[in-house]
Amino acid sequence: MIQKAVSRRVFEIFNVIFMICLSVVMLYPFIFVLSASLSGNAYVAAGQVTLLPKGFNTRAYEAVLGYKVVWRAYGNTILYTVVGTSVNLIITMLGAYPLSRPDFYGKNVFTFFIAVTMIFSGGLIPNFLVVRSLGLYNSMWALILPGALSTMNMIIMRTFFQGIPDALEEAATIDGCSDIQILVKIILPLSIPSIMTIGMFYAVSHWNSWFSAMIYLRDSEKYPLQLVLRQIVLQNQVNDLLSSQQGTTIEESTNLIAETIKYAVIMVAVIPILCVYPFIQKYFVKGTMVGSIKG
Repeated sequence: MIQKAVSRRVFEIFNVIFMICLSVVMLYPFIFVLSASLSGNAYVAAGQVTLLPKGFNTRAYEAVLGYKVVWRAYGNTILYTVVGTSVNLIITMLGAYPLSRPDFYGKNVFTFFIAVTMIFSGGLIPNFLVVRSLGLYNSMWALILPGALSTMNMIIMRTFFQGIPDALEEAATIDGCSDIQILVKIILPLSIPSIMTIGMFYAVSHWNSWFSAMIYLRDSEKYPLQLVLRQIVLQNQVNDLLSSQQGTTIEESTNLIAETIKYAVIMVAVIPILCVYPFIQKYFVKGTMVGSIKG
């Protein structure tokens, strides 16, 4: 049995301690928000909640889940996330595949112009004018099409495609497959880790997006969940939410859960996308590292 050097052991112990400390720093805000959402308003207002709930109750969640605006915003967000992620992946794959082919004439020139967009952009006002002139204003497509392609994600996927052996494509070409058939039957099945990882990046981006909706949407019935959350948390619209609770006056409800309800709204918005992560976590390391190293 080969014994590890002392310096190696010290390094591993340091890594373990560092990762534990880093995990605590990252998990504590989430734990605090969860505890505050399940605590009594008086304890939260007094700053007495740390790790465990105090004055345990679920009235804040009852108020949030009983507010029809939240459910409508949930539906909008799910729609925007599913459609937006699908559009993102289709365009990213169609852009990455030709740029990964060694026989594609002028691919370096195209790659350069695409990479320039990572540094320079038109700005908010030109983007707004373009969206309005195309007739996308106050529609779902205003949140999807302007950001349909992430340059970084396309470069990662292109690099992943470049790591697939050319012999597989050559064999498929000999069998009479077209470029589209090679992409669908050969490249994409071998690129599941990259597709799942990049798809998760896109999905989280759509789920957390609120600024684009604030700029491009006029109809409040089309607002996504994050924008509704922002209105509740930052614009102090708790009274509107609480007034929807039957049998409880605004004054009584506000005294009970005015503070905890803000934390409950945050948890309601975070938990769904958080539950998706464990199912694709196994693809993350391979999808990002392979796509970043090979080339």
